[in-house]
Amino acid sequence: MIIAFALASAIVFGAGDFCGGAASRRRGSTPVLTVSLPAGLGLLLMVAVALGGALDMGALAWGLASGLAGGGALLVFYRALAEGPMSVVAPVSGLTAAVVPAVVGVATGDRLSLTAFAGMGLCLVAICFVSMEKGGGSARRFNGPILAVVAGTGFGLFFVLIQQGDDGTLWPLVASKAISVVIVGVAAAIAGHGPSAVLRDRVTLGITLLAGSLDVLGNALFVFAARAGMLSIAGVLSSLYPASTVLLARLVYGERLRPIQRIGLVVAVAGVGLVTTN
Repeated sequence: MIIAFALASAIVFGAGDFCGGAASRRRGSTPVLTVSLPAGLGLLLMVAVALGGALDMGALAWGLASGLAGGGALLVFYRALAEGPMSVVAPVSGLTAAVVPAVVGVATGDRLSLTAFAGMGLCLVAICFVSMEKGGGSARRFNGPILAVVAGTGFGLFFVLIQQGDDGTLWPLVASKAISVVIVGVAAAIAGHGPSAVLRDRVTLGITLLAGSLDVLGNALFVFAARAGMLSIAGVLSSLYPASTVLLARLVYGERLRPIQRIGLVVAVAGVGLVTTN
């Protein structure tokens, strides 16, 4: 089940990131987050109440810590997506996000077969390949990948911390998203970028609400994946989310994939195949 949950998480994460980036290009990253995160939190809260489970203060503390990492990473990542191009920003962040839980998982006792190690290595190589694009351009083009590295590190820490706090319920994830809402709210207040621009634009609002829902679903699927197996595998496979972001960017914005990027997608498939043999 870990493979199914992790890959589903990657697909949903990628679609959510695409929607978030599309909305950010229209109305700015901070206003989008001030709407998408509370919307996602409301949805998650309803699901958590329906599933039930007792509150554990230790688990909630881990959830809050993961929210600090994830909330900050989202702010940086949406800014990176807005500066684009998506076909570079998403893979770079995915690579960084994959390395952090992989290293932590192996260091804390994950026992992987040689084929699984090889598969994880191929997945990391695949993300590198997909991220390659012709050089040149303005400073704006270089800002995106740099911000993506920072965001990816935050996402990787989120993966590690939320797994540490897993108590069999969704309450740690609720705590994580709640603190993320606070972080974004403070950033919006400081910058003077409230949600009004998004709320006045029905198209952007719809995309934003979809982004928030997909983000929460992706997070929940990752929690289920990490609960079903090893953090290193769950983290690497969930970090393949750039594939769906890149493909959506290709379909909607016409961002062309270079041959090396297409090879990267094939390598990713091979890597996943090897990981499933663990």
